[in-house]
This record gives sequence, C-alpha cells and structure tokens, in this order.
Amino acid sequence: QVLDGAGLDVDFHLLSPKGETLVFDERKSDGVHTVETEDGDYMFCFDNTFSTISEKVIFFELILDNMGEDGDDQEDWKKYVTGTDLLDMKLEDILESINSVKARLSKSVQIQTLLRAFEARDRNIQESNFDRVNFWSMVNLGVMVVVSAVQVYMLKSLFEDKRKSRT
Repeated sequence: QVLDGAGLDVDFHLLSPKGETLVFDERKSDGVHTVETEDGDYMFCFDNTFSTISEKVIFFELILDNMGEDGDDQEDWKKYVTGTDLLDMKLEDILESINSVKARLSKSVQIQTLLRAFEARDRNIQESNFDRVNFWSMVNLGVMVVVSAVQVYMLKSLFEDKRKSRT
C-alpha cells in the first residue's frame, strides 16, 4: 500500500525462483496477493521509475502461512501425559481450540496492521490538504488586503478637491 507520495501509485513485480513473473501490477495504490510457493528465493520489487520527481512511502506485509508446521512438535507433548481418560475434554480438542484462537489472533493482528497503514495514508492526505487550504487561505487574505487598500485609495481620490484655490 502506498502511504504517501504524488499520485499514491507504484508498480509491483513478484518473480518466482525460476524467474517467472507471478504478479505484475502497474500504478496501483494497494493490493493483496496470495501465491502458492515452492522452495527457493522469491524477488519482489516496488518500482517508481515512472515518477522520477516524487518519492513514495510504502507499507507492505509478508505473511507466511503454514511455515514449520510439522506434526512432530504437536505430538511430543502426548508422551508426557497419562490418564487422559479422566479428562472431560480430550487434549486434542484443547489443542484444536488453542490453534483456532492462535489463528484468529494472528488474523486480528494482520487486520490491525492493515488498518494502521490505511490510517497513516489518510493522515498524510489530510495533512497535505490542511497545508494546501492554509496556503490558499493566506493567498486569499493577501488579495483581500490589497483590494481593500486599492478601494480606500480610489475612494479618497474621488473626494479630493483638485481645483487650485486662489487666496
């Protein structure tokens, strides 16, 4: 997501380890992409060469799902537990509930991060608008002062006695 900069747009490229283009977006202000991955190094690039004058502030988040989830780690704790028949709820159910809560919490964190990025972009736009309104208000004030001075001068010149008096 482009947070600040002229036009709020940028090009985005995502290349696979084989060098194939997976995603190519031109002049987008935000986007969400989901890609099935394979082993290797991926390359992503935010390109602003079309706008050489202005710089951009970009927020991006890389979310890796199902990383390192081997069944071995989850099964290790079972060999230390004895007498699971006495429990009303099975330990597998507890583990499933914990994993569900963990997934929901991580999704909440992602959504909050995204909302912070939206808020930062909107704040930058509001500050830019505030500066623009202040500048044009000062220009308007200056024009009003000049016009009022010219009007006072013109009215004074209308009532001046231009005849020379002989005494």
